[in-house]
Amino acid sequence: MTHILDNKFLIIITLFFLGLLSSFSLPPYNFFLINFFTFPFLFYILVFNLNRNLINNFLVGWFYGFGYFLSNLYWISNSLKFDKNFENLIILSILLIPFLLSIFYGLFSYLLKFFNVKMNFSSILIFSLSLSIVEYIRGTIFGGFPWNLISFSLVNITSSLQILSFIGTYSLNLLVITFYTLPIIILFKIKNLEKFKILLSAVLILLLNVYYGFNKIEEIESQPKKVIFPSIKLVSPKFDIERFFTGEPIEDKINELIEISYPLDKDLLLVFPEGITNIGEINQLDNNFYNVSNQLTDKSKIILGITLDDGKKLFNSLAIFNKQFKLEDKYYKNKLVPFGEFLPFEKFLSNFGVKKITDGYKSFSSSTERNILSIGEISFLPLICYEIIFSGALTKNRDSYDFILNISEDGWFGNSIGPVQHFNHSIFRSIEEGKDVLRVANNGITAHISLNGKVNKMLNTTQKGSLEINSVSRAFPTFFSIYGNKIFFCLVFFYITLIFFLKRIK
Repeated sequence: MTHILDNKFLIIITLFFLGLLSSFSLPPYNFFLINFFTFPFLFYILVFNLNRNLINNFLVGWFYGFGYFLSNLYWISNSLKFDKNFENLIILSILLIPFLLSIFYGLFSYLLKFFNVKMNFSSILIFSLSLSIVEYIRGTIFGGFPWNLISFSLVNITSSLQILSFIGTYSLNLLVITFYTLPIIILFKIKNLEKFKILLSAVLILLLNVYYGFNKIEEIESQPKKVIFPSIKLVSPKFDIERFFTGEPIEDKINELIEISYPLDKDLLLVFPEGITNIGEINQLDNNFYNVSNQLTDKSKIILGITLDDGKKLFNSLAIFNKQFKLEDKYYKNKLVPFGEFLPFEKFLSNFGVKKITDGYKSFSSSTERNILSIGEISFLPLICYEIIFSGALTKNRDSYDFILNISEDGWFGNSIGPVQHFNHSIFRSIEEGKDVLRVANNGITAHISLNGKVNKMLNTTQKGSLEINSVSRAFPTFFSIYGNKIFFCLVFFYITLIFFLKRIK
């Protein structure tokens, strides 16, 4: 092994393929066992390279990260296919996004050279702690992009995720990296009995977590549900993105959405996806349209994604309308997608004809308020598109509410793995916040997710239809929903204390 890794080129190729392999532990593949091989191997190469100094330590993490992100984020480039102005940038985006995100992993591996990492247990803790802190920074700096943290490899093992209600995603990420790396102990120069004790302890901890998770899931399932009125219909139309660029009459799209919502024989809250229309089109609805909307009862309401204009700014919004399509309440999106919804350095870049990816040249503006919305006795937290991916940053409002409502437009990413990855973030948020998530997506996954992460009802990315929701879990504040990512910093402090303790007794 030592002789083989003395080849610099082979180290680089190996790191790239280790990252590539790790990406297959994520949705939709979920081969999480791969990481029990890739992380120990990455740890071994880092220690080996620190001793030999064959390549810059920054490159160790960077090449691993490049393979990881190239494989699981290639689908973002699909959003550039709908505007001829961006077609020449598709190949560049496939390479540039992984190139930039890999810098975080490069920083992680570079920092390890200052900690005298060796083949011992405290170095595993340093390795895990450094990577998880860098991942936290990636998820928060410059607006953040916490997509595809390695902890999402466990999304299919719902019983293992119940601990999220206490510690949250970033803390779980730290623990997951630690456990994935532990098999490297087999190569440590310590007694076999010591190796056995450490690995057995790790297995017992994992089994206890799964046991706790099973019991919590059963406890939640046994609790009576809260009946909601009016009933909610999540409507998933599967519109082609091209329809939004052709000037198709809004009546055609609304009529199709209402047809998918049949039957309409009682009071309903119809929820349509993100970005269906703009307020100008709504104001121009003709009289024939109201003959269609009159199929709804007087108490029925409609929620949809819409572009609202306050005269100076544009907002990507979630709006509540009555059956005559009169605006009753609204929420302006807080977290905007860079280049998708707003153009960084817009005044400068617009001089060169550069625009945001979505239709129109003017960037959306963001809001700083995310209030609870109510319809009758129903209250919910509104989230638009990728706002659902931000752990511990959903709301500062401590008022009680019944569920999280997330509307999205996933058609930008075509028939790729992107919409599946997006959906799985909702599972993590439901457990963290102790709230059911109702998700409505065009060309994505529409679903009702229980607060224990169980998917109660679902329409897949290829399905058109509607889901009727009559009840939700009785919501309760979780430990994480109260304290948020402060828990992650407490765990970081614990790791640091443990590292110093181990070094001292050594």
